[in-house]
Amino acid sequence: MLIRRSSALVLFLALFATRQPVPSAAQSAPPAAFGYSDFSQEAATEQRFLAVPSARLAGEALKTLTAEPHMAATPEDHKTALYVAQKFRAAGLETEIVPYRVLLNWPNVVRVDAHDDAGRLLMTGPTREHVQGDPYQNDPRVVMPFHGSSGSGDVTGSVVYANYGRIEDFNQLAALHIDLHGKIVLVRYGAIFRGVKVYLAEQRGAAGVLIYSDPQDDGYFKGDAYPLGPWRPATGVQRGSVQYLFKYPGDPETPGTASTLDLPASRRVSPDGNQPHIPSIPISYQDASPILQALKGPGVPNGWQGALPFRYHLGGSGARAHLVSQQDYQRRVIWDVIGKIKGSEFPDEWVIAGNHRDAWVYGAVDPNSGTAAMLEAVHGVGALLHEGWRPRRTLLFCSWDAEEEGLIGSTEWVEQHADAMSHAVAYFNTDVGVAGPEFTASAVPSLKQFVREIAQSVPSPLGGTVYQEWRLKQAASEHRASNAPPQPGEEVRVNDLGSGSDFTPFLQHAGVPSTDVGSEGPYGVYHSTFDDYAWFTQNADPHFVYLQQMARVFGLEAIRMADADVLPFDYTAYAREIDSYLDAAREKAAGAGINSLNFAPARAADARFAAAAARVHALQARPGADAASLNQTLRNVETALLAPAGLPNRPWYKHTIYAPGEYTGYAAVVIPGVNEAIDAGNAGLAAQQLTVLAEALDRAAQTLESAH
Repeated sequence: MLIRRSSALVLFLALFATRQPVPSAAQSAPPAAFGYSDFSQEAATEQRFLAVPSARLAGEALKTLTAEPHMAATPEDHKTALYVAQKFRAAGLETEIVPYRVLLNWPNVVRVDAHDDAGRLLMTGPTREHVQGDPYQNDPRVVMPFHGSSGSGDVTGSVVYANYGRIEDFNQLAALHIDLHGKIVLVRYGAIFRGVKVYLAEQRGAAGVLIYSDPQDDGYFKGDAYPLGPWRPATGVQRGSVQYLFKYPGDPETPGTASTLDLPASRRVSPDGNQPHIPSIPISYQDASPILQALKGPGVPNGWQGALPFRYHLGGSGARAHLVSQQDYQRRVIWDVIGKIKGSEFPDEWVIAGNHRDAWVYGAVDPNSGTAAMLEAVHGVGALLHEGWRPRRTLLFCSWDAEEEGLIGSTEWVEQHADAMSHAVAYFNTDVGVAGPEFTASAVPSLKQFVREIAQSVPSPLGGTVYQEWRLKQAASEHRASNAPPQPGEEVRVNDLGSGSDFTPFLQHAGVPSTDVGSEGPYGVYHSTFDDYAWFTQNADPHFVYLQQMARVFGLEAIRMADADVLPFDYTAYAREIDSYLDAAREKAAGAGINSLNFAPARAADARFAAAAARVHALQARPGADAASLNQTLRNVETALLAPAGLPNRPWYKHTIYAPGEYTGYAAVVIPGVNEAIDAGNAGLAAQQLTVLAEALDRAAQTLESAH
């Protein structure tokens, strides 16, 4: 992965930013698009849209959005809401700012000190983030490093190093007879969601948790650290939420209920089951290094050694840490911004596109590269509106608040509009819009080909289309032994949706088909002070051409879905993927010695689903007069895959095919009820969840069979 662009490439991108070329429809758009009986008029509309989003204007929006730290519920956060609302209104969108009152913690005191066994001071912290020359780091509004949803406490204990804090890491410590009761667990960021690390540590009896960023994962081991390059410097700290999002996201006091301003206190519940009770504190590797170096005990197992220049040990002796965490929990007001364009033919069918706006500090990459791209997409849609175009379906552009604390703004909005979600035909998300030049996407299987077609219609700053660059880079990253180029017809891989961003309530709670798009690159300053405009213009996108690219992709998703004759859902692809998930689960069960499971009913239900999907796919290709009825059928399939009772032990999550893993938090677990029961060795629960899955697949098949 390149760390620095050549001067020739920088010059090329500068010229591109000025010229903003858009290939003709014949060059860039597919000759037909799935869901359209005649794509020619839509192709012309899309070309007019693609010509509007501006790299320069996207850069100006990013600079405005990142001028101040704007953590959720702060006055600066409210200013960004007003700014986004003004941009929506200027484009012609019917706009409202929607407030919610939610439980958030801000830090009063966060302190760590550590001593060796002889009582000598090893460190005090967290050390203020600082590098040479960053123009934003000294703003007094930069919040101290802390964890959203952290417990409060004043605890002291011997330090034990637990690698990434995965369940297998904790199990390995247990196998080595290392008792964590009353200990301070030191883990490194990476591999799984930070909240899972704290969840597991608390389950094992730890008194507190320190989470640090090892340079092996996003620091100098990867390349030059900021300000010389894009990677995390010695003092850089990753803030973040440790809420138990794998149980439910949103306001921790109102699962399943919207936290509107007038919600009575009697409707709120204790958040104890959704948040840690023990304190957790994020620190830099500069602060973690003396603790790690002082640890005694056995040397770490294979795969546990990081990049700091000494041998790591498991500890239990050698260092003691004192953690003080005083968190101010209050119900605070946050602000979603919703812009609406009423559909001309199907006003009750909603196409929703969203990005969150709040940041731990400045949030240039996460999330305001996505916000800047969304604003330019809205700019392009506004230009179409000015020409007289109207979407056939209602378009909603949404700027979510308090995503960082637990996907709160989007979750509360979905819960408030639960009855209307059956009319939401799709949700399109972007979060980290641009961290670099490498396009990436995740989607439900029925929308994976839709995303590929969109990418074929958008120009790349490097020439050709986004799809072509995506395909080449994906092939290169897989290090093919033959070094052969991609073969004709070979498709790019679109990932599955796990969690960690605002598609979660739409897909996994309400059953709305969803996608998530972004652009990746060397990005070592995630959730730190240094994720600012200076870092972005040096490392991610100096001429904002990838912001422009993301605006085009994001806006085109919304426009094409809003105008489609027939909803472009491919359920034959969905059925194929579920078949592969059942194969993998059966192999997993056999490997775990669980041989009593009967996969036949789920197999039969998926075969029925596949047959119905194939028939409907043919209907989609030649829609008759009753396209509205066919569209309603197509939309209802995703909802049919929800289990009314939800997943075991976490009923807020209802999707039987995709959920964040209880022990991963971000990564998708497929057919989660079945797979997590197998992982737990619970054959009875796995059998019960296979029945739930078969029932969901039968509902989905029956829904498709009703199409005509």
